[in-house]
Amino acid sequence: MDNPTDRIYLFAGSAVVLLLSLLLAIGRTGRTDWQAYQQSYFVQTGQPVDVRLRQLTPSLTGEPELCINCHMGLEEISPSHPVETFGCISCHGGNGATLDAEHAHATMRGGKNPSDLSVVEESCGPQCHTGFTDEDLNHVDRVLRSLQGTYAGGIAQVRYAFGAQPDPTPVYGVYGVQDDQVTTPHGLAALQPFPHESGIPIDGQFAQNCLESGCHLTAEPRQEPYFYRATGCAACHVIYENDGLYQGDDPTIPKDEPGHMRVHRFTTAIPYYQCNHCHNRGNFSLRRMEYILRPDIPPAGPPVAETMPPEGRRLIEYYQPIGQFTLCEWELDCIDCHTAQEAMGDGDIHPDQQEAQYIQCKTCHGTLEELPRTVKVTEADQTALRQAFLNPNYDLQPGDEVLVSARGDRLGHVKVVDGQYILTSKITGETIPFNPVQGSACEQKVDQQESRYCHECHAYAR
Repeated sequence: MDNPTDRIYLFAGSAVVLLLSLLLAIGRTGRTDWQAYQQSYFVQTGQPVDVRLRQLTPSLTGEPELCINCHMGLEEISPSHPVETFGCISCHGGNGATLDAEHAHATMRGGKNPSDLSVVEESCGPQCHTGFTDEDLNHVDRVLRSLQGTYAGGIAQVRYAFGAQPDPTPVYGVYGVQDDQVTTPHGLAALQPFPHESGIPIDGQFAQNCLESGCHLTAEPRQEPYFYRATGCAACHVIYENDGLYQGDDPTIPKDEPGHMRVHRFTTAIPYYQCNHCHNRGNFSLRRMEYILRPDIPPAGPPVAETMPPEGRRLIEYYQPIGQFTLCEWELDCIDCHTAQEAMGDGDIHPDQQEAQYIQCKTCHGTLEELPRTVKVTEADQTALRQAFLNPNYDLQPGDEVLVSARGDRLGHVKVVDGQYILTSKITGETIPFNPVQGSACEQKVDQQESRYCHECHAYAR
């Protein structure tokens, strides 16, 4: 296809085929849904009405797409995924050459959600989020091996407690997964898919009441307030309000229908209430083998007053009555402490939460004997620099002095500036000065550095 004339003929032929497909679809169905959607979009946004046939030709594929004729006001998913480059089909699948909704959506990956873990390798993986020598860039592999995805430790503990396996070493995950390059001492080489039909009663009951009942990244959530979320990557990176109502401009998404994202947009600035769609809404009872809703908040408890200031609402919704929390744990957001490697995995299959979670109070506050560990950021710290670039609320540059975790993670939002320790909220951009333990009246012991020991003195009552 080196002849320019041949390329012109091919392009012209493709355009003719697309036009004929459009005319055939319109003539066969007699429907003009796209015109009604465009009319609705212009009316609801207060713009002059301009109903006409449109197409988008993303540079990545060079194939014309007609999706924008219906989804006219849909928000761009992120600056890293510009619609002019990716279009819709690259991620979502489907048929972009038809105006008929049924045919356009029939082959979409994951239904409305291409980041669902059942299709994420196809949607997000090739040449984008997997296949790199730098393990940190292989986001698909990381999340598939993460405890958020596999629930390996929880499954093993439950089966061991009920005598379904001889020891608490994980054998099964919610799905099967393997790791050919284990890098941590207790990392696992593989997990088998959970045995739903093993013949052991506890397996069936556990699967039905836990693994398939709205928990974990693979399961569809409960369709009720406070639980609305997506699955897969979007469970964290696409924000849902507690009422599950859409607030964007796509005319095809009813604004009074619960169960939708706030807007069609990825974010790394994940607020605590997004985590709360899964966490802190209740607890799983081993004795009853079922999920028990918290009695103090909706939907089981009374509604939280609409007039309550944000800090009060946050304290009630985040702070479980059975738990202990320090001041910073309910004033900060979850991701202000937990790293991306903790939350979405570091590439290894960890056997339990203790192995995967390593940020503690001393990471930021140090000990009586030692100040918190810090390093100067260099160009080699690409993970930390990339994370800061993708988050609009804090900045990181080579030469900045930042705190570092026990595993070497650079905490780019926690810096030392002119001798002062300062955390910048990943959610709001607020700067919060704090002090190290050294030189204080703290009475911590050398061999008691875990966060639970700090809770003995610093726990705040709700």
